[in-house]
Amino acid sequence: MKLSEVDLSKKISKEEYSDEVKKLDMELEILKCQLKLRDKNKKAVICMEGWDAAGKGGAIKRLTEPMDPRRFKVYQTSAPNEVEKAKHYLWRFWVNLPSCGEMVIFDRTWYGRVLVERIEGFCSEDEWRRAYDEINQFEKTVSQDNTKIIKFFVHISKDEQEKRFKEREENPLKKYKIGKDDYRNRKHWDDYVKAYDDMFQRTDNPFAPWHIIEGNDKDYARLKIMKIFVSEMKDFLKNSDDEK
Repeated sequence: MKLSEVDLSKKISKEEYSDEVKKLDMELEILKCQLKLRDKNKKAVICMEGWDAAGKGGAIKRLTEPMDPRRFKVYQTSAPNEVEKAKHYLWRFWVNLPSCGEMVIFDRTWYGRVLVERIEGFCSEDEWRRAYDEINQFEKTVSQDNTKIIKFFVHISKDEQEKRFKEREENPLKKYKIGKDDYRNRKHWDDYVKAYDDMFQRTDNPFAPWHIIEGNDKDYARLKIMKIFVSEMKDFLKNSDDEK
């Protein structure tokens, strides 16, 4: 599983997107998954990773629009504060895991340890190399506690990212989304590709597999994320029925 193998030419028209959502009754299916999760007292953790400006926030918005807002939370992960820095890097995620019947969505996750912290030198090489095993054990422990983990990575091309950066700079309603960190990260594009490929290789597990989303076309990406969410949740909830 390498980013160089992803076909970023995949796309759909606005009309095709709307027709597919309607045909699959996608919004109702998403809501039904959430309600069944509640009724069965199970939990779900959705991990959203990807490039800056890949469309993670928009995908989360589309996914959660049909949901009961009382039964899920979204956490946007930024740099740790002083309290969080004093603790293990997984602590701030552990304390925000969902209660029974609920769902949590992390917009960026614990994978920062093997991504930005690795590339920017915020942790030692020994620490980020050790983190793969720590993360695998963390996710295994969480998944064994009646919890479904679904991990998405939204991939876009370097040219597409540049285009979206410019759009954000020129749009007053989106300018808040762009900052110096985005441009600094862009300078390390090749380093991130290597780090992402290592991440997929080391942390793609049966209990928490990676789903790489072709993101150059936002509607294609959003539809694929919704389809995977419904499919994964249905399998998880069906298996919980079979265990009875």
